[in-house]
Amino acid sequence: MGEQLEQPSADPTWAILCLNGPNLNLLGVREPERYGTMTLAELNQELEALGRDLGASVSCRQSNHEGELIDWLHQSRGRIDALLINPAGLTHTSVALRDAVLAVDVPSYEVHITNVYQREPFRHTSLFADVCRSRLMGFGPFGYMLALRGAIHDLQVARRRANT
Repeated sequence: MGEQLEQPSADPTWAILCLNGPNLNLLGVREPERYGTMTLAELNQELEALGRDLGASVSCRQSNHEGELIDWLHQSRGRIDALLINPAGLTHTSVALRDAVLAVDVPSYEVHITNVYQREPFRHTSLFADVCRSRLMGFGPFGYMLALRGAIHDLQVARRRANT
């Protein structure tokens, strides 16, 4: 806990991919009492801006199609340092997407806007929980910012350890 985030350099140090699954394109309009009023475009802008402030290049993508998410993960192999992923409804069903996360072989962080344990029982199971470094849920869109900060912190710690 005592290790602080390093000051960012002028050029992005880290490449981080943020993937959002089905229905997240409807943020801000779908069930605003549950998911809030922030749109996905607004969330992406905030996340990318925070990334720049912390010395990271954050690329955000969303798809309602499992195969497209998998293709993006495959294309990112060797090109990213960390992954933020909100698999949405695929959290409970997609072994293929889970395997693609494993294949990328970078620290991964599962994000959910709501606390899944306060919802229907079928949402309590995540096929990603054991392959992600951590799970952030229930913080609304701010959970993405926490995940980004955690990812950068972990990358900095790993770099320091590699340099000692």
